[in-house]
This record gives sequence, C-alpha cells and structure tokens, in this order.
Amino acid sequence: MKTLLLSLSLALGAPLLAAAPALAQTPQAATATPGQQIVATGNRVLATLQQRRAEFRKDPAALRVFVNGELRTSFDSLYAARLVLGVHGRGASDADVKLFADALVDNLMQRYGAALLDFEGNPRLRLKGETALPGGRGVKVSTELLRDNGAPVPVDYLVRNNGGWKIFDVMIEGVSYVQTFRSQFDGPLQQKSIAQVAAELRNGAATPAPAAKAGR
Repeated sequence: MKTLLLSLSLALGAPLLAAAPALAQTPQAATATPGQQIVATGNRVLATLQQRRAEFRKDPAALRVFVNGELRTSFDSLYAARLVLGVHGRGASDADVKLFADALVDNLMQRYGAALLDFEGNPRLRLKGETALPGGRGVKVSTELLRDNGAPVPVDYLVRNNGGWKIFDVMIEGVSYVQTFRSQFDGPLQQKSIAQVAAELRNGAATPAPAAKAGR
C-alpha cells in the first residue's frame, strides 16, 4: 500500500515545474509557494484520474502516457537517484545514474500505475505547511491526502530549486522514499554495478519493496 501511495504522490507532485510558468502569468502566482503549487497541480492530476478513469482502464497505454508525462516534468530523478545510491554513487557517471533513475521510476509506474485508478472517495491534497530544510537544501512541503472513505494520509514533499522547484524525496507517514530504497539497494550494489542493478529493475528481477509499515 505504501509503495502505491508513493507512486500516486510522485505523480501528484510531478507537475510542479510545468505549472510554474502558467502560474507566473497571474498576480496570485507571483507569490505562490511550492506548497500551493503542489496542492493545486496535484489536485488537477487527481481530478483527471477520476474523470478519465473509464478511458484509462480501457486504454492502459493512455494512462502510462499521462502519468509518465506528469511524473517526468519536474521530479528531480537524477538527484534523487544519487541520494538513493549513496556511497555507491560516488564517482558514478551521469549515464549510469540516469540508467538507475529511469529504471527505478519506470519500475514503480509499471507495477502501480494502473492501481492509481483504484483510489475512491474523492481523493484530494490539503496543504498543512512548509518548512525550510537545513543548509539551504530546499523546502519540506507537508500535505495530507484526504479521502472520503479513509483517514488522512500524511505526505511530505522535499523540493529544491534547480531551474524551478523540483521534488527529490517523498515521505509517506514519515517514511522516506530515498532512505527506504537506499537501504534496500545497498546489498545488491555491494555485489553488482549500477548498470547491472538498473537492468534488473528494468526486467523485474529486482523490485523496490514497500517500507515496513506498508502492510497496514
């Protein structure tokens, strides 16, 4: 469940950068914060998933195009991948890091993309607050995923300004995507190259598992 929520949360926050130019054209957008942008664009994605549910269920390829288009717009996958790789990424080429980043995101979307349509109960995001990260690393945007038929789920987005605000980590109920996957891939990366682990992610031989609390 938690990995499904991660996939949804990545897709919801991904349009952040794409929305920024359009927002900048209005007086309200001039002062829009990263959190306000995440919630506004995230709710747009949620509404689209609900409105096009029947179409997407009949045409999985259209769903993949939609989710991938939103996700790849502004998720800082290369920076996030370096954080997940940790010590194994030191000295790694940009090409290898990109292989790993693309494989990880594709793996998540392939496994859970269709399940995004199963969220019922008028799901929507609500902004709770924003906090500057230590060392000028960016901003933590605290939100809740609200559902009519379930308790709110705390979702925090860590964003940094890298040619626009980009997401580099998602924390669901306090569990970090980056830290969880760093722990899970540490063993394989001690024995194999980044390219080999990326290839296993591509072919399904290796899959990122949900965090310990995911069974709830």
